[in-house]
Amino acid sequence: MRQAYTALTPRATLFGMIENRLFVLILQHPQEKRQALSTAAKVTATLTRAKVAVGLSWPNLPRALGREADPRRWGVLYLGSARPTSRAEIVALDRDNEALDSQAVLRGLEGIVLIDGTWSQAKNLWWRNPWLLKLRRLVLNPARPALYGKIRREPRREALSTIEAAALVLRHAEAGDGAAEALLAGLESLIATVR
Repeated sequence: MRQAYTALTPRATLFGMIENRLFVLILQHPQEKRQALSTAAKVTATLTRAKVAVGLSWPNLPRALGREADPRRWGVLYLGSARPTSRAEIVALDRDNEALDSQAVLRGLEGIVLIDGTWSQAKNLWWRNPWLLKLRRLVLNPARPALYGKIRREPRREALSTIEAAALVLRHAEAGDGAAEALLAGLESLIATVR
């Protein structure tokens, strides 16, 4: 039996974690786990509904997630070459790369899959996991450059760290900004320790 999520706004739990409606699943390349600047662990330390799966391939979403899940109710940050034509920060695409109603798509999602690694590692994970094509495709179109760019060069303007990508999606998918703000505060503290 699937447990219903009832909280309407993110709030801190006893352990300082923030409750979130949209589950965040991070597929992390094994080499990225060893990176000092990897932000995936900060996501799972901040959000109550998040998981990092380290590996190269999984047969399907339930195996990566560790429980049953309907792929039609999950999205993935799309690595394809589609360029958003609108000013929206998140653009949902159909299989022909045509824009959909992004807010409606986000409201209908149970979870989102993020791919964590360098661009070549992320592409490797994308092609090794064909089940990702069954998920709703989301393209990021951030209004501002990546904060992470202060400590690590990003190849493209829309290239965000995993924690920033999670914050951007949650800012648009959650009832409040608590989860997004908590993630960005964690990133700021990481950046402060590196400088």
